Amino acid sequence: MAKNKKKYYVVWQGKKTGIFNTWDECQKNIKGVAGAKYKSFKTLAEAKKAFAGNYWEAIDKKGEKKSVNLEQFGSAIDDNSISVDAACSGNPGLMEYRGVETFSGLELFKQGPYKHGTNNIGEFLALVHAIALLQNKQDVIIYSDSRTAMAWVRNKKVKTTLKKTKETALIHEMIRRAESYLKSTSYSNPIKKWNTKVWGEIPADFGRK
Repeated sequence: MAKNKKKYYVVWQGKKTGIFNTWDECQKNIKGVAGAKYKSFKTLAEAKKAFAGNYWEAIDKKGEKKSVNLEQFGSAIDDNSISVDAACSGNPGLMEYRGVETFSGLELFKQGPYKHGTNNIGEFLALVHAIALLQNKQDVIIYSDSRTAMAWVRNKKVKTTLKKTKETALIHEMIRRAESYLKSTSYSNPIKKWNTKVWGEIPADFGRK
């Protein structure tokens, strides 16, 4: 059996900042920290260089490596579009989501992290946030790499196994508001599945895999 590839984790904002050798160490220093900023790197040299800079530079560089090649894909990807994605540390765990312009990578919105969330819920909330943002731009396409979230939006109903507890109350309230918004609002923005196998990671990806 192949061994897992070694990764190094940089924490710019957390209980303790620095470079950590394991995900467990990293998670201990970001868990429960609002606005925690962290990212994984394949080599120690990359981690040291990133830590000497700042979080946003590291994210931008990651985005450049995975930027969409217009010449390669031609009109397969619509340039009049935005892309959304979510990230979650644990399941449930710290969840955040964001939306970006598909081709420029310009961040249009970012929310979280929120405690006790899941990735599917984050993907759903990102789509609803994008729909609300584009109320006056009904021709703009929204890309998502989550079929589950797309189905929840289409049905205007979230089918999550996340139990309702005191700890998850905020997440469930966010879901309730999002469902209510979808039921009371009409929109015509096409929501399309991002073809990860062909195009690579969606531009809104947080780069923490």
